[in-house]
Amino acid sequence: MTMTQAKQPHPLAQYLDAVPNFPKEGILFQDISPLLKHHFKETIDAMSELFSEQEWADVDYLIGIESRGFIFASALAYKHNKGCVKVRKPGKLPNVYASISYGLEYGSDRLEMQKGDGKKVILFDDLIATGGSMGAAAQLCEEVGYEIMGMACLIDLAALNSFSHQGQVVRSVMQFAD
Repeated sequence: MTMTQAKQPHPLAQYLDAVPNFPKEGILFQDISPLLKHHFKETIDAMSELFSEQEWADVDYLIGIESRGFIFASALAYKHNKGCVKVRKPGKLPNVYASISYGLEYGSDRLEMQKGDGKKVILFDDLIATGGSMGAAAQLCEEVGYEIMGMACLIDLAALNSFSHQGQVVRSVMQFAD
């Protein structure tokens, strides 16, 4: 399934809190806080189901993109007995090996990583809007020495992107076309 194909709303979508005009005018922010507070296990299980047993067996580390990606990468790393690696914003990570700037839906930012070791990884974030942070993290992973086996997020704002990296699309639990 591609990111732009419509799916039936996931049952967990009802627990999101849609916040208009946040973080700036015209943006409808999908707050995952209530979902994580009351349905964390179900959320992690839903994200786990985005990949097959064989895909989980073939991957070495899960990469969490700052900051909400840490939540999913950490929980899934524990669930699947994998290592967890962080992609951080500037000044928050020692021994930075590489960094990259990228555009956001509402501005720009920068990400940094420590040196990789050639292992296979899956990248995780909470949401994909324009694909800026996921694209930057994917490029960064390759630059530091990881092999990307997949990318995933909880929410895909499909109306804002048609993102893919090296032919791979981001898998998501929930898609919003509007």
